[in-house]
Amino acid sequence: MERKFEFSIGEFYHIYNRGNDKRDIFLDESDKERFVKLLFVCNSTKPVVFKTIQGLPLEEINRGETMVDIGAYCLMPNHFHLLIKEKIENGISIFLEKLATAYSMYFNKKNERTGKLFEGVFRAVYINNDEYLKYLFAYIHLNPVKLIDPAWKEKGISEKDKAKKHLLEYKYSSYHNYVGDIKKEESLIINKNVFPKYFEDFKEFKIFIDEWLKYSTQGLPLE
Repeated sequence: MERKFEFSIGEFYHIYNRGNDKRDIFLDESDKERFVKLLFVCNSTKPVVFKTIQGLPLEEINRGETMVDIGAYCLMPNHFHLLIKEKIENGISIFLEKLATAYSMYFNKKNERTGKLFEGVFRAVYINNDEYLKYLFAYIHLNPVKLIDPAWKEKGISEKDKAKKHLLEYKYSSYHNYVGDIKKEESLIINKNVFPKYFEDFKEFKIFIDEWLKYSTQGLPLE
């Protein structure tokens, strides 16, 4: 699907993509861990040579100049979501191409397969108003609820406390960075400072998420 806009430096975008034919692209924990690490290392003007940094913690990797700022991310079995701000010209396109290529090569080699892993070019939505940008912090971080309550977006949360516990235990999103778990090394992936300060502290973000968990999201595009 052809985009009707061009990426611009300083603007915000919701980026997402899923597996070809809606296939799962993350089959186990090691797949998710590889992709999360690639979110960090591919966000660089330097070429990616993964074998030279394999096993290194993120804080020991010198990636140089970054191309985008990431405000939020979430991995699901057959797709992923990113909230991104472009920093340099063509930064988003180069970053996503590096990310998709590096992960596809890893996945295909591991699973002895060939062919496309992702469903074409990544999709992007230009965020043109403040209300929508704030909403995306809920949109992206609440995706994992579907793993334990598949009908929640139509019928509402059946067990709110269980959902909140699941979000805290789910390791493959930036949710932890907004609720106070700042010890995770994955906090280096995101840069909250360049995004609007919608939440003065961790408590405000938790209240924000609680409000979304109270209601059905019927009609909203949570995948």
